[in-house]
Amino acid sequence: MSPQRLGVVTDGAFNAFLTVRLDPTCSSEQVRIGDFVIVEGEEYLYFSLISDIQLRATDAGLLADPPRQASPFIRRALAGTTTYATVQVKPMLMIEKPKEGEMVDVLAAPQPVRTIPMHFATLRQATQGDFRIVFGQEDRTHFAMGTPLTMDLPICLHMPRLMERSNGIFGQSGTGKSFLARLLLCGIIDRKVGVNLIFDMHDEYAFGRQSEDGQWVKGLRHLFGPQVLIYSLDERAASRPGRNVDVVLKIGLNQIEPEDVLLLAEELDLTPASRTAVGLLSDAYGQRWLQRLLAMSAEDIALFCQEHMAHQGATEALQRKLRDVERRPYVVEEAPLDAIDEMVAALDRGKHVILHFGRYDRPLDHMLVANIVTRRVRQLYQEKVARYEQTQDPKDRPRNLMITLEEAHKFLNPAVSRQTIFGQIARELRKYYVTLMVIDQRPSGIDPEVMSQLGTRVTGKLTEERDIDAVLTGVANRQALRGMLESLDTRQQILIMGHAVPMPIVLRTRPYDDDFYRALGKGEGERLDAKRAADELFGNW
Repeated sequence: MSPQRLGVVTDGAFNAFLTVRLDPTCSSEQVRIGDFVIVEGEEYLYFSLISDIQLRATDAGLLADPPRQASPFIRRALAGTTTYATVQVKPMLMIEKPKEGEMVDVLAAPQPVRTIPMHFATLRQATQGDFRIVFGQEDRTHFAMGTPLTMDLPICLHMPRLMERSNGIFGQSGTGKSFLARLLLCGIIDRKVGVNLIFDMHDEYAFGRQSEDGQWVKGLRHLFGPQVLIYSLDERAASRPGRNVDVVLKIGLNQIEPEDVLLLAEELDLTPASRTAVGLLSDAYGQRWLQRLLAMSAEDIALFCQEHMAHQGATEALQRKLRDVERRPYVVEEAPLDAIDEMVAALDRGKHVILHFGRYDRPLDHMLVANIVTRRVRQLYQEKVARYEQTQDPKDRPRNLMITLEEAHKFLNPAVSRQTIFGQIARELRKYYVTLMVIDQRPSGIDPEVMSQLGTRVTGKLTEERDIDAVLTGVANRQALRGMLESLDTRQQILIMGHAVPMPIVLRTRPYDDDFYRALGKGEGERLDAKRAADELFGNW
C-alpha cells in the first residue's frame, strides 16, 4: 500500500521552513504539529517535521463574509480552489534516492540537510520503512522509548551515544519523569553500555512502588537482582523485608569540605560573612576545620576571629547552623572513605549502585551526601583515567559512568554550579568517563551554560515560558521544537531530541509494565531486511 500523499512544496528557504500546500483531499485535521513526514525531491528524500499549520483563502471577500451555514457540499466545492491549508515543514535529514536500476543500501545513515527540494516536490506520510531508516530498531545498542503518536512502531535511542554526553529529563509535576528515568536506566543496564550511580532521593528507583494510576511497579533491584547494589543512609531500611540493602553508609565530619557547606548556603540560610568564615576556618585548620569549629567555645571563637579578621557573630551563627548537620543520624565524627571506594570498585566490576536516602528526605541530606560521594567518585575516576592514559591498556579503561540526579536545579543553579562537582562534570563532556542524567521540573533554575552542554533531552509537558526556553537552550530549530513542546499532552507524551536520536521526535512513552519486564534481555533484534525496507521506501516510484 502506497503512503498517503499530503501536498506539494510551494515555497521555502534553507534557513527557515518549506511551505507545503495540502491537497484538497487532505484535511488540516489529518496532520499534527511534530508529525514525521517525507518530502520527495528529485534526488533526495528529506526526513522532516511539521512545525506549523495555516488556513488560507484566495478570495479575501470570502473571509470578510463567510457562509453562515456552509453545507458539506459547499465546503467541498471551495476546498482546494478558494480555500486551502498549508503546513510549514522543517527538513532534518536527507538520504539520496536510488537511480534507476541501482541497488540501494538502506542501512546507510541519513545525512544532515545541506540543500532543499525544488517547487512541487511531494510531501507524504512516513512509512514504517522510513522510521526504521532513521531510528533503527531494537538491538544490543538501540533501546525503544516509545512509539509515534499515529503508528505502533518502536522508536529507539542509540544507547552508546546516550552515554557520551550528560542528559536531561524535564517536565512539569505529574508528567512521569521518574518513570522516564526508570526506562532509560533499564536501557543502560540491559544493553550494558555503562554503569549507573543513582541518587534515589525519593525512593523511586531501588524498590517497587505504586504509580500514579494505582499500579505497583518493580524497582531496579527487583528487575536486575545482584547487578544492582543498594547503599543506604537509613539503617531501618536494612532490616525491612523485601527491601534489604547491601551497605549502610556513614558520612564523617572529616569528609565534609568547604564546598559542601557552600552548596548548603541557601538551605542553612548562611550570610556572606558566614561563607567567608568557612574559607578562613579551612585555611586555618585544613581537613579538620569542621570538627574544630564545632568544638569551639565562645571564647575560642572570639580568639579565632580576632586572629583571622573574621566576623564573630557570623562565625557563631555558622557554628549553630552546622550543628544541624552534626545531628543527622548518618553523620559520625570520623568515617573512612573505604565505603565510597568500595562503591567505585563495584562500578568497575559492572555493578550499578543506588544510594538510597530512605527517611532522610530533606534537601540538606540530598545535597550534602550527593556532593561528598560524587566528589570522591570523580577523584577516583580521574586517577583511573590517568593510569589508562599511561598504560594505554584496554583493561585499564574506566567504564562509562552516568550519575542520576533529581532536583538538579538545587545542585546546578547559576549561583553554585561553578563551585559544585556536578557543575564541573556537566562541563567536562565525559573527559573522565563520567556524565550526568539530571531530572527536574524547573529547568529554568539550571545554569544555562550547563543546559547547553546536555546531549540528549527527554521532555514532557511544560507550560512556563522560562522552562520551555531553558530546555531549548543551545538547540537548533528552536521555533519548530517550541511548537512540538507546547502541543504535548500532560501524560505519556514526550519530545526526545539531541545526541542519542538522529532527529527530534514526539513519542507516546512505552508502558513500564509486565510486557516491558518480559522484554528486558530480548533486545538482540533482527537485522533490518534490506529488500523489504527498500520496497517500503522506494517501491512506489
